[in-house]
Amino acid sequence: MLVELAGTDEVMGLYRALSAAPPAGVVDLVPAARTLLVMFDPARTGVDSLARVVEGADPAAGAEAPAATVELPVSYDGPDLDAVADLTGLSPAEVVRRHTGAEYTVAFCGFAPGFAYLTGGDPALRVPRRDSPRTEVPAGAVGLAGEFTGVYPRPLPGGWQLIGRTAETLWDVDRDQPALLVPGTRVRFVAQ
Repeated sequence: MLVELAGTDEVMGLYRALSAAPPAGVVDLVPAARTLLVMFDPARTGVDSLARVVEGADPAAGAEAPAATVELPVSYDGPDLDAVADLTGLSPAEVVRRHTGAEYTVAFCGFAPGFAYLTGGDPALRVPRRDSPRTEVPAGAVGLAGEFTGVYPRPLPGGWQLIGRTAETLWDVDRDQPALLVPGTRVRFVAQ
């Protein structure tokens, strides 16, 4: 069942509410920017009864529970740092200060395994995607696009404004949990 919502805040509220009290038969919840995919076992519940539970869920009841915090060391030497400074009217040093001064939350994952969309950054750092995407962004690149911050888990094409890089491994199939950043994880960026 795909539930469409007004925005990321509403998605995260519903995700937290349904995660805190999973309806019978629900086997997975997959948040996105404006939707929540509710995967369920049809042998345990039906679409109509599940729809009633979802419609009756109180997103405010899914208050944010304490989550793990991951600190990512970042070298703020990205090729778009000066462009972000120009777009925001801030100095490069102030961009870094504001980026490291916020706590982020993984709202959802997508685009590629291990790519997390982080929310909660300083609103002054909301910048558009690049006019022309790059054919390859290196693994570990830290980028900004709109309301989101993201870290590229491997070399990928991309159009985000790159402000730095981390050496942390974001996706490793040999770990019990391959993705370092999963929905709900808190993230702090630390300048190195």
